[in-house]
Amino acid sequence: MKTSIVFIIGACFALLYIVSERSTAADEATLSQSAKHESPFACNAFALSPEIRKRHFEELGPALLKLKKSVRELPAGYELELPADNKTYQLLTEWAFQERLCCPFFDIDLRFDRENGPLWLRLTGRPGTKEFIKEEFAISPPK
Repeated sequence: MKTSIVFIIGACFALLYIVSERSTAADEATLSQSAKHESPFACNAFALSPEIRKRHFEELGPALLKLKKSVRELPAGYELELPADNKTYQLLTEWAFQERLCCPFFDIDLRFDRENGPLWLRLTGRPGTKEFIKEEFAISPPK
């Protein structure tokens, strides 16, 4: 009787181990496949409705570029300094939310520096992103 119970418990542990290993392998395969998906370096303006697209490209983008105080060149992109006021922040968050839809390859970070410092927009991404930003946004690195 004890031998049967030990055998059954051992078989259960072996089965749990096999199921666990298969589950881990499946999870790793899924992660690997999702990590391999990369959007092309192209703005998909049609990811935005016609009304939002017009506002994004004809109003928000140009307004934010006019507000730009300085530019920092980063290894994988750029950081733009903007006024840290409520109006600029509202424009920037609206623009960033839309930008992530039409250019999903960007990493977009918004940051306020401490002690009432400036507002920063950081655009970075995988290799090639920096060149895309420089060309599409006509950003010239600081001298």
